[in-house]
Amino acid sequence: MNEDVLPTLEDVAQDAGVSTATVSRCLNDPSRVAEITRNRVLASVARLGYLPNFGARALAAKRTDTYGAIIPTMTNAIFARGLQAFQDELARNDATLLVASSSYDPMIEEQQIRTMIARGIDGLLLIGTRRSKEIDRLLIRRGMPVVIAWTIGRADPHSFVGFDNAAAAAAMAQRAIDLGHRRFAFLSGERRRNDRAADRVRGVKRALKSAGLDPAELAIEESSYSFEDAGIAFRRLIERDPRAGVVMCGNDVQAVGALRMAHDMGLSVPGDVSITGFDDIELATVVEPALTTVHVPHRAMGRRAAEVLLARVRGDGPPQRVKLPTSIVERQSLAAPPT
Repeated sequence: MNEDVLPTLEDVAQDAGVSTATVSRCLNDPSRVAEITRNRVLASVARLGYLPNFGARALAAKRTDTYGAIIPTMTNAIFARGLQAFQDELARNDATLLVASSSYDPMIEEQQIRTMIARGIDGLLLIGTRRSKEIDRLLIRRGMPVVIAWTIGRADPHSFVGFDNAAAAAAMAQRAIDLGHRRFAFLSGERRRNDRAADRVRGVKRALKSAGLDPAELAIEESSYSFEDAGIAFRRLIERDPRAGVVMCGNDVQAVGALRMAHDMGLSVPGDVSITGFDDIELATVVEPALTTVHVPHRAMGRRAAEVLLARVRGDGPPQRVKLPTSIVERQSLAAPPT
């Protein structure tokens, strides 16, 4: 066989001494082929370097078994656990995952959505709800099954698999209130482009109001999700309100940046100021002091998102709303204020 010519299904059949139908069954439904025949066909496939014609198979099945996921960033571990579980579940169903990162830019995300649709994905995982009405109309018009994760909303027209960001942040604020804290500050992500960040601030304000405290006194600074920027924002918060007893952070990366800056400023944590995180990634356990943080069920969320998306592609029922619980993991960075 000419090595410059790509092997065909017919070449595999001839090499294995079987029909092309048997080769096709072996590749698409191997349980229907006797083991001895299957092994002979697979040996020919490997020897010849044959690859199935993906486009032809997709056209025949009207599905590509390829799914898309667009996450805000690949620069930290916040989305890694969930995305890994999402991919693992797809792989168990013989599906392939395409991943893109939007850098928290809605215009980049919109272009990535259009590109993935053009490439023939069967379904799409998106993070959060802030995107244009135009792109939402496109997804609906195309009949694209979509699962939105890391937040929770009404299951129409898309499915949701996530958690209540506002309630989770409110629970952390309430824990600090129960310890005796009355002066709060919040180190947030950019709320204009990030509905999860906005919800977390909203949840803290709600908890303060319920406790009879003035939400308007909550000092807020925004930063990117990097150690350096978070540290600078932490310094600004302390300069704005030196009496702040607890600085709540929008995620664990920001909280670690705040911890490092507190150390550089000569502040004791939690002696002078308490610091809390959000997400409960591995980083929260290895810093000193270890972070008190909100545990997010990333792996369960990724797995359930894949299950829901696969079901939607199969046409198994209407969009779903799967709300997962969060919890507070108490470590050493939050304590009662000094008396």
